[in-house]
Amino acid sequence: MGLFHSNFDKPGPGVAPDAPRKKGAARFFEILGRDFSTIWLAGILALVSSLPFALALWFAVETHSLIPLLAAGILGGMLAAPQIVGLNDTILRALRDEPGYWWETYKRAWKRNAKASLLPGAVCGLLLALEIFTLFHLDISENMPLVVASFVAIILLAGLSQYIYAQVALIDIPFGGLLKNSLMLFLGYLPRSALGVLWQLVYWGVIALFWPLTSFVMILTSLWVPCLLSLMGIYPALEKSFNLEETIKAMRDAQLNEDQSR
Repeated sequence: MGLFHSNFDKPGPGVAPDAPRKKGAARFFEILGRDFSTIWLAGILALVSSLPFALALWFAVETHSLIPLLAAGILGGMLAAPQIVGLNDTILRALRDEPGYWWETYKRAWKRNAKASLLPGAVCGLLLALEIFTLFHLDISENMPLVVASFVAIILLAGLSQYIYAQVALIDIPFGGLLKNSLMLFLGYLPRSALGVLWQLVYWGVIALFWPLTSFVMILTSLWVPCLLSLMGIYPALEKSFNLEETIKAMRDAQLNEDQSR
């Protein structure tokens, strides 16, 4: 399996071209078996670009300082966002069973989405940094309502951000439109949204519970595991709302016809 080549599907014996897609765990392992190398590479790029956020936030918590906190949230979020969107784009293409050469596709998508991802990255990064900073500075026994409120805020942020970053990878609309769409999708498809959030909470809960042993696991799982599981949960909502596959197929056919007519 080439690291810089996305794998083209080859029809196997006895598999009908219009056979329905697998679901659940079978679909998860099908995607990994075909696209693991490309998803892993996109996940590593996202993980490495998130290190400034994590390190600045750790320094802010240790020193109880707001300046590193703001730097972690705003600047760290902006640095990580284009690669997080790139990871979302890579996984969404895998969920659409879209063939292509990953590195070239990733670079084009990165250039197209980098600017649009900066504001969502800054806002989501700042909110996440504030929520984590607050949790580390609360006495659980004396501030249980605030602790619960902080956890609820993290859950809501996880629920909305999964739609925000996916939309940046899919459509070109202003940030206000991203927020509006994300809120409507989150509430309109609440069971799907909750499933996406649940996978994120389970993953990061396991990472935190067994840290630092899980620091080695993150080399393999990085950010792609929670992102893939989350997007598998909400993908039917995205497909139903944006008619993704039919729209993209029409765009691809139009591009092919234009190239042939030249």
